[in-house]
Amino acid sequence: MQKLSILGGGESGVGAAVLAKQQGYVVFVSDKSSIKPKYKAVLDKHQIPWEEQRHTEEKIFSASTIVKSPGIPDDVPLLVKAKQKGISVISEIEFAFPFTKSILIGITGSNGKTTVTNMIYHILKNAGLSVSMAGNIGDSFAYQVATRPKEIYVLELSSFQLDGIVNFRPHIAIITSITPDHLDRYNYVFDNYVNSKFNITKNQTETDYLIYNADEKSITDWLTNHSIKAQKLPMSSHSPPNVNTIRKENNSIEININNKKFSMSLENLNVQGEHNAKNAMASTAAARLLKIRKDTIRESMESFQGVEHRLEKVQEIEQVTFINDSKATNINATYYALDSMKHPTIWILGGEDKGNDYHELLPLVNEKVKSIICLGIDNSKIIAAYGNIVDELFETTSMDEAVSMAMHLAEPNDQVLLSPACASFDLFENYEDRGRQFKEAVRNLA
Repeated sequence: MQKLSILGGGESGVGAAVLAKQQGYVVFVSDKSSIKPKYKAVLDKHQIPWEEQRHTEEKIFSASTIVKSPGIPDDVPLLVKAKQKGISVISEIEFAFPFTKSILIGITGSNGKTTVTNMIYHILKNAGLSVSMAGNIGDSFAYQVATRPKEIYVLELSSFQLDGIVNFRPHIAIITSITPDHLDRYNYVFDNYVNSKFNITKNQTETDYLIYNADEKSITDWLTNHSIKAQKLPMSSHSPPNVNTIRKENNSIEININNKKFSMSLENLNVQGEHNAKNAMASTAAARLLKIRKDTIRESMESFQGVEHRLEKVQEIEQVTFINDSKATNINATYYALDSMKHPTIWILGGEDKGNDYHELLPLVNEKVKSIICLGIDNSKIIAAYGNIVDELFETTSMDEAVSMAMHLAEPNDQVLLSPACASFDLFENYEDRGRQFKEAVRNLA
């Protein structure tokens, strides 16, 4: 019997454990922190042994393969030791891959991947297909393969998940953007992060497709210097008409794949902005590759409501609009948010810095932002970047304090934007927790 050790008893690890047990593996789950009660219940239900608050090396190293959760860096001593012993270390996505024959659509990118994942799922579901979302969103891929198989999986994939793949191969791969993010995990070398994102296409063949943002130099430079087998479908707001292109022209999307054309106006979409135009381009192209009816695509895109915690209008109080963009965990995501502000903005930002260069936002801060509220344990880089730019800059240590401060500063027609440009782990459980606390604090004002 094959033995499998799993590091991390969260969504990803427990999903891999359930699938492994189903496939006849002897499984052991180990978590250096505590495991949430809901995950302990799943492991106990499937009679899978586990430990928490420690790693028992003897048990872990008795397996030939280790599946590690995405949050665990590759260079932790335990994994270095495992590799020295000849034990292979893979991601949950890689582990689940051989156990499904479903069509896989993989989406990665520094920004936009969650929205594109949701858009594609929305279109395919409206088309009546057997489809589910997984990966970095919802229930884990492995758990769904084990318990509720579908004919199509739309997978949101982080660079951490892609680092641990060997054979994983999506039929359609999408790269929405690659801008500096998570550089603390990549030795602060941007090229390392770019290479990680492009793992999404490394196993694709001539029968597969790569949809990519051709307006980003980091992506086009990589493709110039590396050869891939997949059929390339560039999307651009500037490219001339051509076969196998996804273009934005005036205010419509124009797609030409193998001389099969599709066009759709952007005016009727619920989600607006240049970044959402790109998201819509990627999603409609994927749907066309799967031969979804044109009318279904148009109707689906017009009814798509957007993603929670991404430029989500929460409430208007005394003519002040509160906007939740908690999902903006890097500079590029916050750039899109600030760029979309139409009124004087009180900007709440800060958290766990991942190697940000805040100076990239200076032109937008100059133009859009009247006050800054820092919400983090260490705000020194933010204060250094913007202290002399805005008239008012304050530090807070809780969401309630930040929101009430924003309301105090705001005047009629102002916007209050939570767009942190940072990870949330210094004060919150995750970006969802941060966004929910923001919305609750805003509602408590009313």
